[in-house]
Amino acid sequence: MITLVRRVTAVCLLGTALTACAATVQPAPRTARPAPSATSAPPTLAPGPGGLTPVFRNGSRVHGRTAALTFDADMTADQGARAAAGEHFDNPGLISALRALKVPATVFMTGRWAEEYPDQARSIGRDPLFEVANHSYSHYAFTDDCYGLPRVSADRMRADVERAYSAFRKAGVPDARPYFRFPGGCYDRQALRELTPAGVTAVQWDVVSGDAFATDAEAVARQVLEGVRPGSVVVMHCTRSAAPTTERVVRTVVPRLRARGFRFVKVSELIGS
Repeated sequence: MITLVRRVTAVCLLGTALTACAATVQPAPRTARPAPSATSAPPTLAPGPGGLTPVFRNGSRVHGRTAALTFDADMTADQGARAAAGEHFDNPGLISALRALKVPATVFMTGRWAEEYPDQARSIGRDPLFEVANHSYSHYAFTDDCYGLPRVSADRMRADVERAYSAFRKAGVPDARPYFRFPGGCYDRQALRELTPAGVTAVQWDVVSGDAFATDAEAVARQVLEGVRPGSVVVMHCTRSAAPTTERVVRTVVPRLRARGFRFVKVSELIGS
């Protein structure tokens, strides 16, 4: 979700900007197709107005105290040299914490991340506690002026998404979900139109954790705890270099939210409900 360019340093600006960049398009009505059986396809939303790719932000506010923790595994197509030099775009400690706490979660993974960390991608994708969803192949922006990210051209948007699914399959992820998160959360009508043939549901969020480039885990945890409501989708990150506090945040917020009666679910369960 975040851009990993160094000049993005103000976490407080991230939450504001993320809200603004998607403001030009209204989300589709949250009318989900029927919840799947164990053998059927994952639930998706019906197409939005004009047949555009539907957008999901949060689940029901009235049908139980559920919340989805989502983690963006970011890596842009041109960051291989930084990874080779020792920069960590993964976060195995975070995944271990989620497993220890038995927290279902949705990981929005870039295809480039899956190529860099195929063993981790396969482990996450084959663990029933998690589901893998699409965060593009390149982590390039689908609109102009999106946190300094390079922009993928309109005629390459669908191919970029499909390339990510190919990278997941090559890494051994058996059934990546038909959910897509725009890099930076930035989208417009054109992007929704270009992705319509891909058959994905775009997944945004209603709680910005603020873990991007944060160094104060307690401040991030407080922001999550103050923001979560029934049906919330929380956006966090699975990248040690860009979000070093996330594991500590999870270890703090999970027991506190459970004490408030919340149950953690994957995005697919929120959509299906």
